[in-house]
Amino acid sequence: MKLQDKTMKLSDKTLTLLKNFSSINQSILFKEGRKLRTISVMKNILAEAEIEEELPKDFGIYDLNQFLNGLNLHKNAELDFQNDGYVVIKEGKSRSKYFFADPNVIITPPDKQISLPSEDVCFILDTKELDKLLKAASVYQLPDLSVVGEAGVVKLVVRDKKNDTSNDFSVVVGETDEVFTFNFKVENIKILPGSYEVVISSKLLSRFKNTSFDVIYHIALEPDSTFG
Repeated sequence: MKLQDKTMKLSDKTLTLLKNFSSINQSILFKEGRKLRTISVMKNILAEAEIEEELPKDFGIYDLNQFLNGLNLHKNAELDFQNDGYVVIKEGKSRSKYFFADPNVIITPPDKQISLPSEDVCFILDTKELDKLLKAASVYQLPDLSVVGEAGVVKLVVRDKKNDTSNDFSVVVGETDEVFTFNFKVENIKILPGSYEVVISSKLLSRFKNTSFDVIYHIALEPDSTFG
């Protein structure tokens, strides 16, 4: 491998993705190539993305947030992967040496691609609706996001499902002739801002596919979800 093949810069788009991934799991195992994947410690959120850069090797970062903040010490950081145990972050006369983590201490996604066992409900969630729902959940301190099918429509509701007198906020996203309630924890909706194609399986798994970033999130539903 040539020397220049072991040095690279990360685009703003990739840095935005990594910042988002750090909210899902503080650690990440980078794999050689263009694919980024991470999974939450509870294994209920899995995210994967395709990036424009080609990573030259496998390496583990234990504290991704710290690593990204370290990159910010440089205006236009270049990453040099010539060494096995660490990466050199450099710009002009500045250098940082950042050591890799043992892959065994990082919780990593399974190698096998995730696929939904069924596709029972599909809808488009646009960025304005998503922003409003998450903002309402924050304003009213609501822990639950439910996808509800009733009276011919699909609506998303943020609420406290354990409290009958809870404040709530809802938005209609589609039509249906089914009756269902799919429950998520708001804290598990750790997705980039944007519009999403959402597909939900009654087997308690969902897929959120961003329409402008090449990123997909698989998020587990709560076990009290009902369909039919």
